[in-house]
Amino acid sequence: MNRSSKTRRAADIADWIQQQVSAASARGVVVGLSGGLDSAVVVRLCQMAMPSRVLAAVLPCHSDARDEKDANLVASHFGVPIVRVDLAPTYDLLVNDLKTTFLQIPDDQAKAAVPSTDLHAHVPPANVKPRLRMSVLYYIANSLNYLVVGTGNRSELTIGYFTKYGDGAADLLPLGRLLKSEVRELAVDLDIPQSIIDKPPSAGLWSGQTDEDEMGFSYSDLERYLDDGPYAVAPALAMRIERLIRSTEHKRVQALIPDA
Repeated sequence: MNRSSKTRRAADIADWIQQQVSAASARGVVVGLSGGLDSAVVVRLCQMAMPSRVLAAVLPCHSDARDEKDANLVASHFGVPIVRVDLAPTYDLLVNDLKTTFLQIPDDQAKAAVPSTDLHAHVPPANVKPRLRMSVLYYIANSLNYLVVGTGNRSELTIGYFTKYGDGAADLLPLGRLLKSEVRELAVDLDIPQSIIDKPPSAGLWSGQTDEDEMGFSYSDLERYLDDGPYAVAPALAMRIERLIRSTEHKRVQALIPDA
């Protein structure tokens, strides 16, 4: 895609954001600014759409100090106002209380819990973080009559790589039709700082976590599958991706109700 096409794409997305805000009779938008690529691109697109009605929220929760530094860099670079809420004390209190729930669960159900030594044991407490952030974003949005703009891209949405009712909870997903590589291309055209573009993608939910390590494959492998089909990647990888798509379908639809 040439530069003029990418510029047009950015303008089209910004126009779409503006139209959706107007249709909802809202006044502006709020975005959680994580210090990563996707949120930087979304903040800039929102600024193009609503120059004086975009607010970025920096919501650290035992986060890597670099993430907050990068979030502040993006906000400063584009002159976007920010609010900051440290969620660590709330998180600590809540998670400590949640640990006592297993003392109340019947033994035959509690034994199904993931062992604390298992990698998957990271997930329940880690997912509390984006859900707390969602609560803050919607508090701000409700208070200002703003919409919450999410940062998920097509690559992540397709395989359910997001926290349900956490970072997956949003009113608008302007990057929802863009692959990760397309987001990166758009970032260059939008003058996102190079250090943000080059940063390894990470949800930042625990120390050393990266998207590709957790997914078990690279974004480029996933995009080959999405663009060219299952025969473009190794059979085992195609099966893994397809299994993720099937098992995370519930994350991409409204809660199911009976047919009759």
